[in-house]
Amino acid sequence: MDKEIKLDVFGKKISAIRSGKGWSVFYLSGDGKRRPADDIIIPLFVNENEIEGYLADLYHEWATEKYPNVQRIK
Repeated sequence: MDKEIKLDVFGKKISAIRSGKGWSVFYLSGDGKRRPADDIIIPLFVNENEIEGYLADLYHEWATEKYPNVQRIK
């Protein structure tokens, strides 16, 4: 069964879906659409409880005063 995690990565809303093949990442729109996030790569070795820290380390240059964190969203 695939596991989906929705995240706010410094103001960019994404969906990360874990399957047996690895992670697939998509940008989320406000109206429920999604498109591939080819610029966000999550290696297979990153597990679910490490994903926020991993993305924060890699994409910290996206941080702003308004969006200073990586966090899960519902």
